[in-house]
Amino acid sequence: MDFYFDTEVSRKGTNSVKWDYQQEKIGTTDALPLWVADMDFSAPPCVIEAIQKRAEHPVYGYNGITDRLYEAAKHWVKKRYDATIHTDWMMTIPGIVFGLFFAVEAFTQEGDEVIIQPPVYPPFFRAVADKNRQLIENPLIERDGHYTFDFEQLESIITEKTKLLLLCNPHNPSGRAWSREELQKLADICLRHQILIVSDEIHADLIYGKKHIPMFSISKEVSDQCITFISGSKTFNIAGLFTSIAYSENQILLKKFQSTIERSGAGNINLFGVEALTAAYEDGEEWLEQLLHYLQENARYISTYLQQNIPSVKMQVPEATFLGWMDF
Repeated sequence: MDFYFDTEVSRKGTNSVKWDYQQEKIGTTDALPLWVADMDFSAPPCVIEAIQKRAEHPVYGYNGITDRLYEAAKHWVKKRYDATIHTDWMMTIPGIVFGLFFAVEAFTQEGDEVIIQPPVYPPFFRAVADKNRQLIENPLIERDGHYTFDFEQLESIITEKTKLLLLCNPHNPSGRAWSREELQKLADICLRHQILIVSDEIHADLIYGKKHIPMFSISKEVSDQCITFISGSKTFNIAGLFTSIAYSENQILLKKFQSTIERSGAGNINLFGVEALTAAYEDGEEWLEQLLHYLQENARYISTYLQQNIPSVKMQVPEATFLGWMDF
């Protein structure tokens, strides 16, 4: 089945943060809202059908989490990333930003140090600062638009108060899909210093020409010191349904994380999000493969356009994500 991504779908007048709140955000409506990381494509037909089918039932009360969702996620991780997780490793969360905040709360104390690696998605900063933890920056090294980890600087900033590293894998906004060697070296440092790794892998499906490498899959030792967040929110354009999955082989970590969330009273998940994510993982792969081709061609187009028309602005074609990280 062919899917068409050239069809323009107007989102104005749909209470869209991206399109309907520009006046409040930036003081004008005459701008392209490139600050919001969601797509303007329709969600896959399988997702729309699953939501419509559930909506036909007239009662929208509290919902549980079905085994079917976890089974779908397990098979998706195996097929797409060639990695094995189990259903008892998993729990749901209302979103990955939510997960970052509660991971900092669950696994550190006030005054502890948490490492982030800028340039990185802005909530990484807030998740640390808003919880009164010490923000420690390990900036990525950039050479001609190619980013990598600065391992030497990382080793130099770690102290006995350093407890946690927030990893973005693949990286937002640079578009890097980290290699196994890079992740192994980063993991070795964290293992040596007993630093817990929280891996945001929300862009794991949006990767071009290679397989995503989950951080936990580096080794059993890393798996025991890692908690991972995945979601279909970026992949299938369902961010507004606020449904994501956290998983860890380490049951102590998982239970501590879950307990922190439950104490907040925020343990429930969107009814339609469960249906959408399950359908996406079960039946969305063909749509995703066509999307990936389309997104990569978009990125190539922009990069070529800049070279030919605005050569002072540069953009590498990303290895992952649908983001265009431009150097002005």
